[in-house]
Amino acid sequence: MKPAFLRAGGAVLMVLGLASCMAPAPRTDAHLGEAVTDMRNAQVLNPTAGQRTTVPAGIDGNAAKEAYENYQKSFKTPEKNTSSFSIGVGR
Repeated sequence: MKPAFLRAGGAVLMVLGLASCMAPAPRTDAHLGEAVTDMRNAQVLNPTAGQRTTVPAGIDGNAAKEAYENYQKSFKTPEKNTSSFSIGVGR
């Protein structure tokens, strides 16, 4: 290899190496993480829900607990398919 080629390649690598040590622009750092924060805030339905003292309309606690437990039990023991439309293909 020619020494001029090696010198030019070394100079290019040195310039790239020094450029990678450069600090990012302060404009970029000032807005870091805003997109994630904006998306999280956009998903909040009612940000002042904790400040309300009135009871929300809907199902009471005991009924909600029972409905949730029944929902969980439905995965442990699935219901039998009693449909008369089943066609025993492949049996």
